[in-house]
Amino acid sequence: MNFEGLDPGLAEYAPTMHSALDPVLDAHLNPSLLQNVELDPEGVALEALPVQESVHIMEGVYSELHSVVAEVGVPVSVSHFDLHEEMLWVGSHGGHATSFFGPALERYSSFQVNGSDDIRQIHSLENGILFLTKNNLKYMARGGLIIFDYLLDENEDMHSLLLTDSSTLLIGGLQNHILEIDLNTVQETQKYAVETPGVTIMRQTNRFFFCGHTSGKVSLRDLRTFKVEHEFDAFSGSLSDFDVHGNLLASCGFSSRLTGLACDRFLKVYDLRMMRAITPLQVHVDPAFLRFIPTYTSRLAIISQSGQCQFCEPTGLANPADIFHVNPVGPLLMTFDVSASKQALAFGDSEGCVHLWTDSPEPSFNPYSRETEFALPCLVDSLPPLDWSQDLLPLSLIPVPLTTDTLLSDWPAANSAPAPRRAPPVDAEILRTMKKVGFIGYAPNPRTKLRNQIPYRLKESDSEFDSFSQVTESPVGREEEPHLHMVSKKYRKVTIKYSKLGLEDFDFKHYNKTLFAGLEPHIPNAYCNCMIQVLYFLEPVRCLIQNHLCQKEFCLACELGFLFHMLDLSRGDPCQGSNFLRAFRTIPEASALGLILADSDEASGKGNLARLIQRWNRFILTQLHQDMQELEVPQAYRGAGGSSFCSSGDSVIGQLFSCEMENCSLCRCGSETVRASSTLLFTLSYPDDKTGKNYDFAQVLKRSICLDQNTQAWCDNCEKYQPTIQTRNIRHLPDILVINCEVNSSKEADFWRMQAEVAFKMTVKKHGGEISKNKEFALADWKELGSPEGVLVCPSIEELKNVWLPFSIRMKMTKNKGLDVCNWTDGDEMQWGPARAEEEHGVYVYDLMATVVHILDSRTGGSLVAHIKVGETYHQRKEGVTHQQWYLFNDFLIEPIDKHEAVQFDMNWKVPAILYYVKRNLNSRYNLNIKNPIEASVLLAEASLARKQRKTHTTFIPLMLNEMPQIGDLVGLDAEFVTLNEEEAELRSDGTKSTIKPSQMSVARITCVRGQGPNEGIPFIDDYISTQEQVVDYLTQYSGIKPGDLDAKISSKHLTTLKSTYLKLRFLIDIGVKFVGHGLQKDFRVINLMVPKDQVLDTVYLFHMPRKRMISLRFLAWYFLDLKIQGETHDSIEDARTALQLYRKYLELSKNGTEPESFHKVLKGLYEKGRKMDWKVPEPEGQTSPKNAAVFSSVLAL
Repeated sequence: MNFEGLDPGLAEYAPTMHSALDPVLDAHLNPSLLQNVELDPEGVALEALPVQESVHIMEGVYSELHSVVAEVGVPVSVSHFDLHEEMLWVGSHGGHATSFFGPALERYSSFQVNGSDDIRQIHSLENGILFLTKNNLKYMARGGLIIFDYLLDENEDMHSLLLTDSSTLLIGGLQNHILEIDLNTVQETQKYAVETPGVTIMRQTNRFFFCGHTSGKVSLRDLRTFKVEHEFDAFSGSLSDFDVHGNLLASCGFSSRLTGLACDRFLKVYDLRMMRAITPLQVHVDPAFLRFIPTYTSRLAIISQSGQCQFCEPTGLANPADIFHVNPVGPLLMTFDVSASKQALAFGDSEGCVHLWTDSPEPSFNPYSRETEFALPCLVDSLPPLDWSQDLLPLSLIPVPLTTDTLLSDWPAANSAPAPRRAPPVDAEILRTMKKVGFIGYAPNPRTKLRNQIPYRLKESDSEFDSFSQVTESPVGREEEPHLHMVSKKYRKVTIKYSKLGLEDFDFKHYNKTLFAGLEPHIPNAYCNCMIQVLYFLEPVRCLIQNHLCQKEFCLACELGFLFHMLDLSRGDPCQGSNFLRAFRTIPEASALGLILADSDEASGKGNLARLIQRWNRFILTQLHQDMQELEVPQAYRGAGGSSFCSSGDSVIGQLFSCEMENCSLCRCGSETVRASSTLLFTLSYPDDKTGKNYDFAQVLKRSICLDQNTQAWCDNCEKYQPTIQTRNIRHLPDILVINCEVNSSKEADFWRMQAEVAFKMTVKKHGGEISKNKEFALADWKELGSPEGVLVCPSIEELKNVWLPFSIRMKMTKNKGLDVCNWTDGDEMQWGPARAEEEHGVYVYDLMATVVHILDSRTGGSLVAHIKVGETYHQRKEGVTHQQWYLFNDFLIEPIDKHEAVQFDMNWKVPAILYYVKRNLNSRYNLNIKNPIEASVLLAEASLARKQRKTHTTFIPLMLNEMPQIGDLVGLDAEFVTLNEEEAELRSDGTKSTIKPSQMSVARITCVRGQGPNEGIPFIDDYISTQEQVVDYLTQYSGIKPGDLDAKISSKHLTTLKSTYLKLRFLIDIGVKFVGHGLQKDFRVINLMVPKDQVLDTVYLFHMPRKRMISLRFLAWYFLDLKIQGETHDSIEDARTALQLYRKYLELSKNGTEPESFHKVLKGLYEKGRKMDWKVPEPEGQTSPKNAAVFSSVLAL
């Protein structure tokens, strides 16, 4: 280790203390350190302190294990046990930090933190260490690299810091305020005023912040507002130290005497339940530091600066026999800390020495410490060998001495000739699709090569293996992109191609010819589309979720139920889960698990999708289980609790997915602990076998369910963590068996590949090699199949390749709590009888219902698809037939597949991620009736979220009970939007614009007006939607929404949540009203509603001729109604009322639709007038748009 960069005034002890350091003593250091030291005649040397080679430690009693020097003669200012690694950190009065590894206190790192000020507090984080000095906060890696350096005001005098969560820090000192710092942005986010200045110590519990003041007071503050809730006046002089544990607060300090401040030998102890002092605790030392050490009791360790340490109970009496002595090198102890495991104590003295006291010979600082990363050894003397056969090996790796002589490669010009590399040939696909304009050719980019990079071939033979240059001449092959020849076309990542009209001219029917609904993939975090489809096609889950309704604003179960309702209503049109994913992004647990991807990571495919979807699978089942346990239903949402699924104990998600288990832990001391638990899914655990041994899937599944493992666990008998053998037994099997495959590395992939090959060979051998190469049969075979004895038992070779997964498994609970698992085939059912009859004996048959697979594609970053076995009930509702069929769900691509395709996994590109097995006859076990939980009470008056809203600002009159809409009633609807993300587009080579990703919109205002009755035209809904997401553009010119309208703190509008307004619209849809509006297709799309087509009356289509342009509401209102609207901004009330009037005008002109020819002439005149006016409304001087209609005056008078 090189010490040239260190302060020359610092020295280290002799090799007996630390063998890696050479001792040198500077002359200006404390002469008292030279006691019992012999001086070398050639220089001054310092021998180590006398430390025994082996220290005997009595188990359970603290005694000194090691002493080491941090900096000779420089007092230690702070010590801290690392919370993540087995390290002890020490800071000095000279601003230097040193770390020691393990109980042997081996020096790990040493670096300067501040050049002049002392280090006042140290705190360890996962990625580094926080150091607080007088007016500086520094975050450094454990090796000494600076992560950030935050300078405070030079007038600040900071003494304490407190980490309130993973990214928020509080800093206090002698000034009258406390700063809150965001560690992610490294910025000051809040400044809290402190009534009593001088906060030198801060602690936190789950109830309060505790601040210790130099005046001797301890204040208790609220965790959210930081306001003072209580205050203890502990000492009249000053506070030295305090600590909190459970319901007790203990403090030590100084009292005022006639001669000045004196150390008070009474510890003040307070009960936090009653907020009062209890009997003070008298100790026999002068307390300077104290800490709770709660091992088997709530012991207090009281330390004096002279080195005396006493243990006592906070509510008992101190015993002089419990005092032990620390032998500091200097006269005073300066710092004290306790490890997280309570097995080690650290003391720092005024001469720079650190003393480690432990209660065991081999202590650990933390219960679970991660491995510490050490520096790599120097490789200068052992250079790696270079392979000369590698053409691309850089010769600069060879160390060559600097020379001025001529190099061997410096050939004379006469003996050499320049040979530039040839330009690569133009891609044949470009030449085939190129269009010439003059002498310039234009062609679309085939995207077969990286942008702005041309790979050069050193050998001509390399081109034979370049799959990117192989462009087939077959017309069929031209449709297939050559670099995706391995991935089947239907499994590739599908994208939506946007045009000027957005999605209106995109042919979704080309990708989905069924009546089931796909899901759109362009929304952030839409990687979970395949899992949403899996949950939807589980009939009990579909019914259960749609019966749920609660008051939570962001409830995943509610949003999933709304999405399932859209999937039910759709007749093949794709849906989008924007509201569900919006609620998903607001859940803190999802962010903590890394389930929320950034747009860049999702587009580039940086995230491991297989691992991600398996974590999402576990998260969604747990979240739905928690949401369904909250059965208390508010008045406005009453009706949800009446579901036939609900039970008083567990949620129905628990009944469907939960597996009850017994976990048995056997310690090596012989004590056994058994506890009951449950899990919602299982993870496959693969055997370590590279011999190619045949394993049935059932064997691996049993090994994963009844898992045996060795691990460290707490033993009550030994009273410490011990190696234990943990076994798991099954009490009750779930109705739906969910399995995460955990194929996250080549090791697991090789295991699947090997087992599929072994299974294929065994099947071929079983059939005696008589397997057809395809699914076609000769005429004689078909005749044989028609006979009573003819049974098709020989599958094709293609169906058997890459198959290891069974379609059914049989599970049996044994009497001794064991579990038997075996693969199950149709032949087994003929032999053993129907599975339903065996369930009485604890035997269950599970059928494969869905497989979620990860498609590996290096160009697109991969994707996730699902194979789902769609049941009879879904086909009956959608297509009117009763049969079962396997389908491939790839976002909005849905295609029927053969059942063998669902279990075929070519590990080169198709990797299994999640498996769903369901019990036979699952649907018959549950009541599958759906009772709509949304009632008419959602339309009644509700309070606004806005604090400043007044009655004079009310713009609508809620419906009365006698005005409740009926089936067929008209409702005028309009919505306004704001932009959350801007559109992403690119310019093509021919100058046209191509939309890559559309702008992400969010609904900001929804208005519904009465369409009939005495109050026709008066709105009954005019809700502004509060949003927690950042708005990029309010689109004020087109929406009328201004900054602040959606903020509950300053808005004067009627502000509600999206869920509240969504329920109102859902009730109107379910009751059967007809919505009248202009451009409702986009409105419903952004609101994320599926409305049946017979309930939509869109004026943009009523006044439209085929193959002609769409006409704006402004022009239609001017032409037919002589109204001028949308003058400066849009107003949704005005637009909704105008659409209603236009619909009345349409009925008048078309005679209620009975005279289409006469109305066609009216449309012709409309289009002719529009072309002449260039579709612009004239603006005569002095004439304004009649925005305030007379019918609206009654609303303004409220």
